[in-house]
Amino acid sequence: MPSATITIREEQSGDAAAIRRVVQDAFGGLAEAHLVDALRTHGKFKLSLVAELEGQVAGHILFTEVAIESTGSCFKALGLAPLAVMTEFQRQGVGSALMRHGLDQCRDMGHGAVIVLGHPQYYPKFGFLPANRYGLRCEFEVPEDVFMALELRAGTLLRIEGLVRYQAEFLEV
Repeated sequence: MPSATITIREEQSGDAAAIRRVVQDAFGGLAEAHLVDALRTHGKFKLSLVAELEGQVAGHILFTEVAIESTGSCFKALGLAPLAVMTEFQRQGVGSALMRHGLDQCRDMGHGAVIVLGHPQYYPKFGFLPANRYGLRCEFEVPEDVFMALELRAGTLLRIEGLVRYQAEFLEV
């Protein structure tokens, strides 16, 4: 565990450059940083949190709306993407703190489910299960084990099956 306290707070207007550095460092490239910038520019965030450690932004988590398209209906859920922690602060609890705080806040905001494309050994620690167990399919061609869902309220995804569609910005980067 880190010796310094991790502080989680909502993104503020002056955080964009620091978040960009975190995302670029964590993913080793620009694609995800461009995605976050595009989502911010178009006002597509539902929740954007930063983690501060040792007086600097060390991590970031972002939630956007996704649509689950089913025959004759469309259900709204949240998509978690991306979760990023500066490499120098990884394995110190920053990502876990962001996840717990973010999921709790999404639940408090009244959201019922979160979808993620991510590491199949990491996200199940927070309760994510393969999305195909709920009858959900991803609009992107991805391995089934990296496409996961979490019910924030039990039964939210019961009898809601279909194709999960992300914001258009995900298709542009």
